[in-house]
Amino acid sequence: MRIGGDYARPARRPVRPLLLGLLLILLSGTGGCSLFQDSKLQAVKRAGELVVLTRNSPTTYYVGPDGPTGIEYDMAKAFADRLGVKLKLVTPPRFSEILPMLAREQADLAAAGLTVTELRQKQVRFAPSYQEIRQQLVHHLNTPAPADIKGLIGRQLQVVAGTSYAEHLNQLRLLYPELTWTIIEDVDAEELMQQIQQGLLEFTIADSNIVAVNRQFYPELQVAFDVKEPEKLAWAFPRGDDDSLYDEATAFFGELRKSGKLAQLLERYYGAASRFNPINISAYLGKIDTVLPVYRTMFEDAARKTNLDWRLLAAMAYQESFWDPRATSPTGVRGIMMLTEPTAASLGVTDLLDPAQSIDGGARYLRQIIDQLPERIPEPDRTWMALAAYNIGINHLGDARVLTLAQKGDADKWKDVQERLPLLAKEAWYSGTAYGYARGYEAVQFVNRIRTYYDTLQKKDEQDPGKKKSQALKFKAPAM
Repeated sequence: MRIGGDYARPARRPVRPLLLGLLLILLSGTGGCSLFQDSKLQAVKRAGELVVLTRNSPTTYYVGPDGPTGIEYDMAKAFADRLGVKLKLVTPPRFSEILPMLAREQADLAAAGLTVTELRQKQVRFAPSYQEIRQQLVHHLNTPAPADIKGLIGRQLQVVAGTSYAEHLNQLRLLYPELTWTIIEDVDAEELMQQIQQGLLEFTIADSNIVAVNRQFYPELQVAFDVKEPEKLAWAFPRGDDDSLYDEATAFFGELRKSGKLAQLLERYYGAASRFNPINISAYLGKIDTVLPVYRTMFEDAARKTNLDWRLLAAMAYQESFWDPRATSPTGVRGIMMLTEPTAASLGVTDLLDPAQSIDGGARYLRQIIDQLPERIPEPDRTWMALAAYNIGINHLGDARVLTLAQKGDADKWKDVQERLPLLAKEAWYSGTAYGYARGYEAVQFVNRIRTYYDTLQKKDEQDPGKKKSQALKFKAPAM
């Protein structure tokens, strides 16, 4: 309408909310910001998976005989279940890559036995801690130990790259300028402790929980002193303004602690390590007279059904539980033969604490493994390999046999295979295997101890004139 020669301006109307929403959606599709972006928690649920950075080690995550295990795995799996999503684990080639990958948001969180430090808190943020540990200086029993950090000057010290140990050593150098050490990239703390056990290294630094677990298999490892005050372990999250997933993890750990499940997990994985004592033959001989008679008939019955030597079964049971039918292992399995629940179920064992059922199930399980191995493997190698598979799983044993062949060894000889089993705990080797990381050194220790117990029991049984002689294994056990 024209009035007085000018055009009248139409009345100004508010932009409708719907139009504004459409505009924002269009902007978001061309590089703009969307007000409808999912929160981190919603994004994880929408994707249907929780991506977690971790590492292969006995104190975090590894594949055992019955599948994935480890305290970090158990907690991460429980958290994923709480969210109603699948758990996806990512294990970077090097420990030092975990935090940079997390900072770049290549995962939702890191559950890798991480120590909370001031330097790391600048990169990531940590959930409430779940465990307290101490950095410890480790050496061999035969290596003279220093009394303090100053005593390390001029000595051989190696630590893993990217760890809090290396971070703390840099701080100590301000007080002790002459202190030197070597940073190692492609190994982990467990491998450095193996080198100490073998006499190839003087000192390393590791968390007290890692030391405790490894001393079960390397009793010659000794702790000189704690390097610093106690520290906390926690999950790490990328920094940012979105607290949704972080807050959910905070609530998760609060409930885990309040319910007592966190204490149960710590006992499951570290309780046995804290109570560990090296082989005590005197105690074993005493239990042969006082405890074994209670279960001997059960071992003999199981041996007849499976065509095995009852003394071998008794030696296995002693290694597993010290003939305690209510024992609990570091991985939470129970009973005199330490059958896992999946294995027990497959064998029809309904009560793990019933010694007769456990012994019968353990004997049948060992027989199954023996029968699975290639027929060409001779005795006694066949039995020793079966014992290793009983401990570590037949798939990991297969990986060790493949490594043996690759290194021109005889994959049908226990002597050659046992040399390669410890390689399954070394990243340079397990990264190329079909089934990955495994505590191969534990399997070797497991077999060697059973052989010690078996030989001792066999000699004692044969020397006792008041007892009926037993049928021995159908081979002469070679020297250890």
